[in-house]
Amino acid sequence: MFDGFLKVATCSPVILPGDARGSEKKIESAMVRAAQQHVKVLVMPELCITGYTAADLFLQQMLQDKALATLSNLRQLSESLSDLVTIVGAPLVVEGRLYNCAIVIQKGKFLGIIPKQNIPNYQEFYEKRWFSVPKDENKIIKIAGEEVAFGTRLVFQCNQMADFALAVEICEDLWVPLSPSLTHVMAGATLIANPSATDDLVSKDEYRRELVKMQSAKCIAGYIYAGAGTGESTTDLVFTGHSLICENGSLLEESFDNGDNLSINVVDLQKLALERRKMTTFFQDVDGYNTITFDVNIEETDLSCRVINPSPFVPANDREMKRRCEKILGLQAQGLATRLVAAHSKHAIIGLSGGLDSTLALLVTVRAFQRAGFDLSGIHAVSMPCFGTTKRTQSNSEKLAKALGVDFREINITKAVRQHFSDIDHDESLHNVTYENCQARERTQVLMDLSNKLYGLVVGTGDLSELALGWATYNGDHMSMYGVNCSVPKTLVKHLVTYVASIERESVRETLLDIVDTPVSPELLPPEKDGTIAQKTEDLVGPYELHDFFLYHFVRCGFSMSKISRLASRAFAGKYENETINKWLRIFIKRFFQQQFKRSALPDGPKVGSVTLSPRGDWRMPSDAPLSYWGDFKDWKN
Repeated sequence: MFDGFLKVATCSPVILPGDARGSEKKIESAMVRAAQQHVKVLVMPELCITGYTAADLFLQQMLQDKALATLSNLRQLSESLSDLVTIVGAPLVVEGRLYNCAIVIQKGKFLGIIPKQNIPNYQEFYEKRWFSVPKDENKIIKIAGEEVAFGTRLVFQCNQMADFALAVEICEDLWVPLSPSLTHVMAGATLIANPSATDDLVSKDEYRRELVKMQSAKCIAGYIYAGAGTGESTTDLVFTGHSLICENGSLLEESFDNGDNLSINVVDLQKLALERRKMTTFFQDVDGYNTITFDVNIEETDLSCRVINPSPFVPANDREMKRRCEKILGLQAQGLATRLVAAHSKHAIIGLSGGLDSTLALLVTVRAFQRAGFDLSGIHAVSMPCFGTTKRTQSNSEKLAKALGVDFREINITKAVRQHFSDIDHDESLHNVTYENCQARERTQVLMDLSNKLYGLVVGTGDLSELALGWATYNGDHMSMYGVNCSVPKTLVKHLVTYVASIERESVRETLLDIVDTPVSPELLPPEKDGTIAQKTEDLVGPYELHDFFLYHFVRCGFSMSKISRLASRAFAGKYENETINKWLRIFIKRFFQQQFKRSALPDGPKVGSVTLSPRGDWRMPSDAPLSYWGDFKDWKN
């Protein structure tokens, strides 16, 4: 449970309608196995003690009595099952009326009873024949000798883990326009349990899946949906035990016809709580809720069943990857096209190095000109070779520009930089930051002056990962008139260029693929004797796949360094040792804080993803924020 992780499970056992005794054994077995696997919340299907399809048997005194006796036995069993919170379904008589209820059980107690609010009575459903609609207010009732909270507005709050707040809605409650879970979460619930018994039909599983995912997203919550199992009567309907565990729009676990097996996964309640705090419109005042507290023992949560994506910016699915690439390119192009029109300019100037970032910027600019209806001759790709430029990148720059049909010009800046070295009395043999940055600033000066001459805009090429690390020369490549790549991380840049290569003609494709295979480098130091790139960025600042992982979980999720380290150790297990991960994480956070002043002066650029560092939008941070607290990694747990 450290770092907000909570192991949860569903079980849809094969239960026969009307067989409360048989159900008891199945539920007890599931509870014991869940506790053994350190599950903290177990959700069973709607009316699982009697079976959902018991029909008029619900009205039989004997079945009602057996249901109550089973609940008493489950309560007794829970006393020996440590922290496990179990939600089961049963018909209960309260003040002379029969209700379809979810009962929350833990440590030998009924924590609360939630009656189903929306009773379906259409098509194959006719629950109003047996069950009553509850009133809105909560009350205290006596069940099996115990006083218990009964009502539709109950939140179960863990004393030891503030972000662990559970609420319950039952089956149809989810399907109505105003679901109870919407007010549950505004009252503080971070986890919604739904004991359900929806039958299966053609395409209904797809709809149900999307519904649960969307509800978890709308509620910014974990959502545990347990469907009735295959033992239910098939007189008119078929049940497949469709169960889902979702988190803020993401499907973590799904099962069908799983028999008596558990479906287990881990939800990140801390992540949900942090996400809600960003949305100042999320919480609204809701009345009538009672909070019921309970205790758990805080322990380490095994994350083996939770998939941790090592590339959070990159979709794993090829189809989704193509769709994402096309969307991003479209947003970048639209942003630049709108800016060009607003500036009354039909010229764009780009420093084309033969690397990934400037290549992407050029591809976007071509799309922007096509969108705006401008002639591609207005795009001016400028190669500015100097001390570190290799034949490979210089050749690729020229080939790409000509294949795309844009203006290409080469301006060698070596003489100008040497003159500047002389002016500031810098020894050219001293390959320090001055040596490097003089080149970057000279290139920016050339581009800016050309933009004045051509009445155009300088298109920036720097990406999100470079901005996070401050891997840009202040008032050099850091500056432009519109930065099209400002919210595209390095790990995604390569995919975008590869995608364009896959849809372009052969003359463009070959050059793009060679650029993709070229090591990432600013090319500010002389090449090796064999003419290959000597200065490789990832050798200096670390692997971009790690930095993008750190960036996502620090900025997007707001996680601590300890939690990021723990997640990275799992995501990159077998590829990087923990020591290596922590080394680059220290460098990431150090550079992120020290280089904020560069981000505070960023040019305009389009937001295309959920993470961006624009000082006018998603990330506002003092440039002199102290690093000391954030850089103290003594308590890392991995």
